[in-house]
This record gives sequence, C-alpha cells and structure tokens, in this order.
Amino acid sequence: MTLARFARLATVGALVLLTAGTNAQSIDEARTAFEEGRFLEAADLAEAFGTSVGYALAAQSLAVHGHYIAAGDDRKGFFERAMKLGEEAVRADSTNQEAYYQSAHAVGRYSLTVGRFTALRRGLAGKVRGLLESALAIDPEFAEAHMAFGSWHAGIARAGRVARFLYKGNRESAVIHYERALELAPDSMIVLLEYALNLPDLDSEGGRERAGELLSKAAGLPARDAFEALIHEDVLEALAEHESGG
Repeated sequence: MTLARFARLATVGALVLLTAGTNAQSIDEARTAFEEGRFLEAADLAEAFGTSVGYALAAQSLAVHGHYIAAGDDRKGFFERAMKLGEEAVRADSTNQEAYYQSAHAVGRYSLTVGRFTALRRGLAGKVRGLLESALAIDPEFAEAHMAFGSWHAGIARAGRVARFLYKGNRESAVIHYERALELAPDSMIVLLEYALNLPDLDSEGGRERAGELLSKAAGLPARDAFEALIHEDVLEALAEHESGG
C-alpha cells in the first residue's frame, strides 16, 4: 500500500470515527437536555440524530413540552410535530418498542386537543391501540406500555357504549394492564399516578382507598429528572384533592 493511499484511508477512518463520536455526543446531549427540562432543545438535538432512537426522544420531548409547558393555543402544534416524529421513529426501526410507545403517546396527547368524539371519529383511538399492541408485541414486559394501555382501556370504558363496542376497551382489561405495569415497575411515579387517577372508576368499592395509597407512595418518591419533577407536581395535586374528598 502506498503512503498516499494509506493517508487517504486513515483520513476516511478518522472522519467515520469523528462522525460516530458526534452522533453519540448529540444523542447524549439530547438526553441531558430532556433530563434538565430543556425539552424543545432536546427535541431539536434528538431529531438531528436521524435515527429511530432520536426521533422517539424528540417525539417524547415535544409531547411533554406541549402538555406541561406550552400555552393552550400552541399545544396542538407541538403534538402534531410529535406525531410526525413518532411515525418517523417507527419507519426508521420497526423493531424499536420505544418508537411505538412514543408515537402512541403523541397521538394520545393530540387526541385530547381535538376532543373525545373527534378523536373517535378520526380513528385515533384505534391508532393508539395498534401502536401499543406493537410495542408490547416487541417487549411484553414494557411497563409504561402496559400503563398506557391501561389508561387507553379506562378512557374507552368511560367514553360510552359505542366506543366500547367499536374499540373493545373495558375496565377489566384496564385493571389487568395497570396491575402488570405495577408488577414490572412498582416504584414508577408515572405508573402509580396513572393507576391512581383511574382506580375510582375501575373499582367502585375499594378503588378510592387504594388510589390514595398509590398517590402517597408516589409522593414519597424522588424526582430523578425534570420530567419526573413535573409528574411529581401532578402527584401532589392529585393527593391533595384526594385528601380533601375530591
């Protein structure tokens, strides 16, 4: 091998290593931005990574920002962008369970902005179900996906007879998924909160008492990042309402 050719190959190798290092640094920077509550910055950094992992993190970041931080009129736009990135995440890697979960998360958040009946008419409930089923088919022990499916069933059960008939959502399945999520992640703040918020509707006898227990447990957990700090605020608010008899 000539010295000139060796130099060219060495340069190419250095560029490949540099690119890989930059990509790794970018996704780590995106995760750090998310953990610190810089959700829009996290979304931009993660999207630029150009992979399923990056698109999924970007979708999550936008959905969280839209739900917790954005002004009311702006929320829908963030959720629409999150949905597109969720779709990109699935297209980029159809074996990435997080891609399906974050896509479902984005569609679910968007559904809340258009109203229950519009969401049902547009088939968004069915889309969420399909995405969550795909996530759980890849990873049956995905606690957050079980939690989200529990919330999906609880929401459909509340939506009325037509919704229950069309989408086969029911209270029994909600409990099954919530209990599985708790079994897999007993110290997950968001799992405890989601189950507690829906328990009174799912169990008319002991649901309210157990909901209080779950909220008390969640309130005692430390927030590990900015997202969990936002969830913790929801926990404290729900616990205060519960203790006041609400």
